[in-house]
Amino acid sequence: MDDLEKGILIMFDESGAIDHELKKKAKTYCSDIKEKPSVCRLCIEKLCCSNLVQVQFWCLQTLHELIQTRYSTITPDEKNVIRGTVFSIVCLEDKNPTRVLDGPAFIKNKLAQVLIALIYFEYPLIWSSVFLDFLPHLRKGNLVIDMFCRVLNALDDELISLDYPRTPEELTVACRVKDAIRQQCVSDVVRAWYDIISMYRNSDQELCAVVLDSMRRYISWIDIGLIYNDVFVPLLFDLILVGAPSDQLQGSAIRCLLAVVSKRMEPQSKLSLLQSLQISRVFRLVTEDGNADLVPDIAALLSGYAVEALDCFKRITSEEAKGISMELLNEVLPSVFYIMKNFEVDATFNIVQFLSGYVSTLKSLTPLSEKHILHVGQILEVILGLIRYDPEYRNNLDVMDKIGREEEDRMSEYRKDLFVLLRTVGRVAPNVTQLFIRNSLASAISRSSDSNVEEVEGALSLLYALGESLSEEAIRTGSGLLSELLLMLLSTKFPCHSNRLVALVYLETVTRYVKFIQDNTQCIPIVLSPFLDERGIHHPNISVSRRASYLFMRVVKLLKVKLVPFIAVILQSLPDTVARFTTTNYTTEELSGSEDGSHIFEAIGLLIGMEDVPPEKQSDYLSSLLSPLCQQVEALLRNAELLSYEETNARIAVIQQIIMAINSLSKGFSERLVTASRPAIGNMFKQTLDVLLHVLVIFPRVELLQNKVTSFIHRMVDTLGASVIPYLPKALEKLLAETEPKQMSGFLLLLNQLICKFNVLVRDILEEIFPSVADRIFSVIPREGLPSGLDTVTEEIRELQELQRTLYTFLHVITTHDLSTVFISPKCKVYLDPVMQLLFYSSCNHKDFLIRKACVQIFIRLTKDWCAQPYEEKVPGFRSFVIETFATNCCLYSVLDRSFDFRDANTLVLFGEIVVAQKVMYDKFGDDFLIHFISKGFSVAHCPPGLAEQYCQKLQGSDIKALKSFYQSLIENLRLQQNGSLVFR
Repeated sequence: MDDLEKGILIMFDESGAIDHELKKKAKTYCSDIKEKPSVCRLCIEKLCCSNLVQVQFWCLQTLHELIQTRYSTITPDEKNVIRGTVFSIVCLEDKNPTRVLDGPAFIKNKLAQVLIALIYFEYPLIWSSVFLDFLPHLRKGNLVIDMFCRVLNALDDELISLDYPRTPEELTVACRVKDAIRQQCVSDVVRAWYDIISMYRNSDQELCAVVLDSMRRYISWIDIGLIYNDVFVPLLFDLILVGAPSDQLQGSAIRCLLAVVSKRMEPQSKLSLLQSLQISRVFRLVTEDGNADLVPDIAALLSGYAVEALDCFKRITSEEAKGISMELLNEVLPSVFYIMKNFEVDATFNIVQFLSGYVSTLKSLTPLSEKHILHVGQILEVILGLIRYDPEYRNNLDVMDKIGREEEDRMSEYRKDLFVLLRTVGRVAPNVTQLFIRNSLASAISRSSDSNVEEVEGALSLLYALGESLSEEAIRTGSGLLSELLLMLLSTKFPCHSNRLVALVYLETVTRYVKFIQDNTQCIPIVLSPFLDERGIHHPNISVSRRASYLFMRVVKLLKVKLVPFIAVILQSLPDTVARFTTTNYTTEELSGSEDGSHIFEAIGLLIGMEDVPPEKQSDYLSSLLSPLCQQVEALLRNAELLSYEETNARIAVIQQIIMAINSLSKGFSERLVTASRPAIGNMFKQTLDVLLHVLVIFPRVELLQNKVTSFIHRMVDTLGASVIPYLPKALEKLLAETEPKQMSGFLLLLNQLICKFNVLVRDILEEIFPSVADRIFSVIPREGLPSGLDTVTEEIRELQELQRTLYTFLHVITTHDLSTVFISPKCKVYLDPVMQLLFYSSCNHKDFLIRKACVQIFIRLTKDWCAQPYEEKVPGFRSFVIETFATNCCLYSVLDRSFDFRDANTLVLFGEIVVAQKVMYDKFGDDFLIHFISKGFSVAHCPPGLAEQYCQKLQGSDIKALKSFYQSLIENLRLQQNGSLVFR
């Protein structure tokens, strides 16, 4: 063993016994050998004399890399040696030892790759006879035949197959190789395939399967007549039908037949091919025992055949040919349905796509024939079978453990295409679809045990999914069999209703079709029952109970007035649910986003908040709910300072739940009702607000409680309208006292709501609270803005950025709602300068152009408010600040900056406001603004006098669009003139 062989063995050693450094040295040594000029002859020599597979592999790998990357540098003599040696090895010529072909598969595959690398560069121009020379050697037996198949497979993998991405050069070479094979030797290759299969079918089935699998790859691009003929097709059917000695060989024959079926052809030729195949001969294989392993291949063949027949139907114009296509489809579809209903096959998704295409085609064949109606029914059976859960996961899905969640997610994704297919069927054959679902539901109902969970869930899911394809009118009137179906649904209690999946899909389905109740009010009692009994809100599974609360709220929203006669009955069934919501045990349950259980209070609020409810009863209903909740809050606040940490957290959690409940309850009451027609109701909510504000006193600085109380105040603003204003000073004072500076965003949003709703009515409140707000915010936000680079944005910076954005909105809302006097009131004017400096800096420099736009709009409004007369000094210094600082820096210098991109939509919006600002300043300040803007701004920017004169004319005119267009042109001219050399600030 020489040093190279030792190095190769060390490099490939996987035992772990070799030192890492030694392996590294061995790898370097072998890599250095690859760079030597003699490496080609060295590899050939080792291939011919070494019995070590590691050495053989390294030599073949090196030759492969050499040919692929340095073919042009290899000498003609070396190419001849490589070509001759490799070919003699693959053909088992007498002058070479046999050890390489006796080696493992990976050696033979690498050998095939080397040969294909040569073919890439040399066939057919240099080495034109490679395939013709190979064929005579096939008589040597299975070693050479196997190698021939590996070469063909490698040719497909490395060059021809479009399953892999190819470069333009590779595509060109592939066309060259295929054209040469077609012209020169393809018929000889096909004859060899036939002879080998015929000869070895009984003695070496594995070899025959290899040949067929190799042949399958080539059918798509060789002349189909070479395979589709009176010789080869009978051989394939013989292997498929008479029964090959092995499933492997039979499966390979089926896959070859599928390749023939899938061959791209003109539709008329394809139809003739499909007709002559007499595919019905294969149908019996589906039902025969012992063929389970072949089902995936048979399924692929039959579905592929059906796809091609359907394609012929779509593409052919002749009515006679269309009829033949449909006959072929009608013939094959029962077997396709049988496979889908009785076997799990990988081809299911493709079959579903085909069935969708088939059903869509039926749209043009109305009225449907009996055969087509039968097929539609079978498609529905397939859908129902495929959407059913596996009973193996029943317990996992009921308790929703990790396995259950994964299975539900998988099925949810898997069902999407099947439900699309269902809806297509429902539109094409609505009566057939509804009858099938009715029968499926009836079958599920007839089973008295709870063992048919999956059957019930599947039937209900079909009915639910069907609703997406029905119009609101169809649901409302119960067209077709829908009325019967829905009455059956509403009146049924399934034995397996305790199962989570069944309970959920049942409630979802009832909710989807609840519009039917609008015209069938006699059904209201039976539609309420599943929501109010153990099937819904009282279901033992809390996730079902919470979902039922949400769905019940949706039902109430829809039916609303029609439920007034049933309010008492509904409320009588809910006291335990209402009480449970505000218990410690409930708050420890995992809450899932929007389905936190509070929707039951929203539903109650919607019911009792209607004006159709008599005033006395309405007051009684609301009092019976609010009073206990408020009393519970007061009880939880008592002696709070004596509690342990755990007890405090438990009470806080319950108080949160109560505030959520009251908040949700109030959503059902309109402002008009509680302030105008029934003020007593409004007084109840005001008293509740007093109680909840006390929460902030007892539990200060608890962010979750602050958020809940703030949310309730938002709600009361909408519900109580202006009558809430007297309560606001106290509420805002307590909220502000407990709010950290960085948490001010929520507080500002509340102020924004108040300003937008009440405008000048909250001026006094705003003047009182603004100093504290400004002081807190400016303590954490610098006037020059915040860092915006990706490297500097931490979670803390993100919070401050959000606060800053909310602050800009707050200042904008104040200004645009006739409240700019707040800034200059005695208590607030001390903050005028920092506010102006922040707005000015941001109007010129902020990275967010929409924020810059808001700042410019604020200055426009302040100019109008504070400078009503040309020389008015309502705010001392503001006039000169706007003319001398804001105008030149924001309206000129910031626009000249290259970052101001006129191609950006937001930038153009900002630019429009900047132009409006100039027009407003001219209207208010006249020549004082114009002279300063021209003499100080334009002169620094070296604006030509002619352009400055035109600007004056445009500004003094009344056409704002013309001014905007001219000013943009002026800025672009100035940019070109400066060529980036002038820096403004």
